[in-house]
Amino acid sequence: MNLHPNTQAVRIQTSRTNEQEHSTPLFLTSSFCFENAEEMKAAFAEENDNNIYTRFSNPTVQEFIDKICALEGAEAGFATASGMSAIFGTFMAFLNSGDHLLSCSSVFGSTHTIITKYFKRWNIEYSYGDIRYPETWEALIKPNTKMIYVETPTNPGLDIVDMEWLGKLAAKHNIILVVDNCFATPVLQKPAEYGAHLVLHSATKWLDGQGRVLGGVVVGQADLIRELYLFCRNTGPALSPFNAWVLSKSLETLDVRIQRHCDNAEALVKALEGHPKLNWIKYPFHPSHPMYDIARKQMTRGGGLVTFDLKGGVDSGIRFMNALQMLSLTSNLGDSRSIASHPASTTHSKLSAEEKDAVGITPGLIRISVGLEHSGDIINDILQALEKS
Repeated sequence: MNLHPNTQAVRIQTSRTNEQEHSTPLFLTSSFCFENAEEMKAAFAEENDNNIYTRFSNPTVQEFIDKICALEGAEAGFATASGMSAIFGTFMAFLNSGDHLLSCSSVFGSTHTIITKYFKRWNIEYSYGDIRYPETWEALIKPNTKMIYVETPTNPGLDIVDMEWLGKLAAKHNIILVVDNCFATPVLQKPAEYGAHLVLHSATKWLDGQGRVLGGVVVGQADLIRELYLFCRNTGPALSPFNAWVLSKSLETLDVRIQRHCDNAEALVKALEGHPKLNWIKYPFHPSHPMYDIARKQMTRGGGLVTFDLKGGVDSGIRFMNALQMLSLTSNLGDSRSIASHPASTTHSKLSAEEKDAVGITPGLIRISVGLEHSGDIINDILQALEKS
């Protein structure tokens, strides 16, 4: 029976045990037993698919991976302890000393730190491309460019990369294309359809959706996942089976949740249009977004993140945050509860004015992760905080 990916996210599960449980079991074990020495020998020789050690594989973790593969349309995958371990593992599995990485300049802060601070320890070069000027990217490719890495939409600027164009560019130069699909999720876009070789997520965000556990996952071409697996099984960024169980259950409601997040985000954008305290609003599916046409081409909806710029700059941003009565002030996103953040005074406060401008962070930028509450309550809290900003 050919099932829709959303159905597979509900129905894929570990084989039932003798207890005939309906909900998927949790294999909370560090290792696995064998009937005899010959079976154990064959497992270590990879002559069978037996589990050996949870750092290598685990049925509960594999269930989560299988669901993400179905949703993303990928051949294989590997799950990690966090989104950053998925990113770091991907870099280290494929980049050698002397290689070059081409990345979009707007990346998550810890990703930026790995690239700019730690790559030089291993003699790995990098270049940052501005996705607002895609015509400049091909000139940044070098003979030793091994990987192109992008987020789309980006964090926190919500810029959009044209994945069809980028997939063709990577194919032309025989470069591995890696897409961080955390912000959109496979419900809203599938990078593999546009030529991405590997797709990764911080499962901590929308995939969990309730701010409970950490997790990361990389899916894509089977031969590349094999290389990633060999690196990670030896270096140890394994996903906890308990976290995998939570995440697998979360995927059963992913589509339903994402649709509600989008509904609420659209309602918020409509309520904020023309507000006198704002310079602008940014949302991928709003016609004012500079990459609106690209977003409509490759995304099914605009997602659950909205940004806007306060006219009063940093001081107004701090006043706005302090005036919120319901929204949470936290560094996470993709939660059932709406979250506000002010990057200029927190996550990106150490960047120079030039660096902030390069990644679209203005002094008054506010990022809202729109939750699942009643849309009227979200809107009312933000409007009252704007009046006090």
